[in-house]
Amino acid sequence: MATATAAKKATKAPKPEKAFVYTWEGADKNGKRIKGESRAASLALVRADLRRQGINPLKVKKKPTALFSTKKKITAGDIAVFARQLATMMESGVPLVQAFDIVGKGHNNPSMQDLLLSVKADIEGGTALAEALAKHPLHFDDLFCNLVRAGEAAGVLEALLDKIAIYKEKTESLKGKIKKALFYPAAVLIVAVLVTALIMIFVIPQFESLFSSFGGDLPTFTKLVVSMSNWMTSYWWLMLGFIIGFIYIFTYFFKRSRKLRQFIDRILLKTPVIGVILNKASIARFSRTLATMFAAGVPLVEALESVAGATGNTIYGDAVLRMREDVATGQSLQLTMKQQQLFPHMVTQMVAIGEESGALDHMLTKVADFYEEEVDNAVDALSSLLEPLIMVVIGTLVGGLVVAMYLPIFKMASVF
Repeated sequence: MATATAAKKATKAPKPEKAFVYTWEGADKNGKRIKGESRAASLALVRADLRRQGINPLKVKKKPTALFSTKKKITAGDIAVFARQLATMMESGVPLVQAFDIVGKGHNNPSMQDLLLSVKADIEGGTALAEALAKHPLHFDDLFCNLVRAGEAAGVLEALLDKIAIYKEKTESLKGKIKKALFYPAAVLIVAVLVTALIMIFVIPQFESLFSSFGGDLPTFTKLVVSMSNWMTSYWWLMLGFIIGFIYIFTYFFKRSRKLRQFIDRILLKTPVIGVILNKASIARFSRTLATMFAAGVPLVEALESVAGATGNTIYGDAVLRMREDVATGQSLQLTMKQQQLFPHMVTQMVAIGEESGALDHMLTKVADFYEEEVDNAVDALSSLLEPLIMVVIGTLVGGLVVAMYLPIFKMASVF
């Protein structure tokens, strides 16, 4: 037992060393004084790296750490840009370790620098690229690692990196289109609600005191608005607490409850206009991901497992997992897609042609291109449709309050 434990400890991969920022001054081959910054795990590594570049290090010291961390979060966009940069450099014949060194040191996000230099350190230690990336699952998912592993095994890493870069760029572009469709109306409506709340809490009470000085009965609509204003003035903290609490509870359970995510995704897919965009986006993601993995030589059953998590929707994800089980028993992909009743006839027909002709990846790429274009057109149509609707909503909210405040003035004017 003790021997097994010792062996396990011996085979356990060492944790990557933490990189620090060092400032240095040195002299080049011509004796010219130069200075700069480098990221490395130790001062000795900085000196060694400078000497490899033909620079005689004169002063090297660790850069003081800022009181407050200035590190930015690593985004999916950062990973997409990295994939393209690495693919380009590998195609140009730059060695893998050197490519990581150039991309890592040249990145303007310190967090991304640390990540890439950590991967570089693992590769220098003899770890395969796929295994080095798999140590950072938060940033490199199973799909990314599987494609890199397939490229290393087949000796076509450069080509696979290019496919990964295209996939990441297309995926991020699709996400941007969906965010564009949802952000604009949400932002305008939030501003409209805030403006309405400010009018109710600060403006209407002033009108109420003015009306009270005149005496007489107020119109029913005005009374209703004044009563709502009084309630909001007295209990605004309760409303604010309820909104914050609802958002927190909803977010908490949404992240942890699969049934809640399925319920929300099902409602969103059936929502007019928005549902059309989300359906097309899920089909585009499914097609793009499966085409990329299939072209990399990943077996269909294994590819479908990774595709399920890339659709961006639990309803489509569950359907893909059911498809995987059917394909594993020998059913054709197009037949099991029909049984899910989620994919349009055109998609299943293209898949059927791809299976028959042996060009499934090519057909799926065509489907992905078509539906990504459809999402783009649907987003533009949604923006054109929502603009007048948003104006109607804002006009109703603000205009209704204005009318409620001026009704007593019109009433008094008719009396006099």
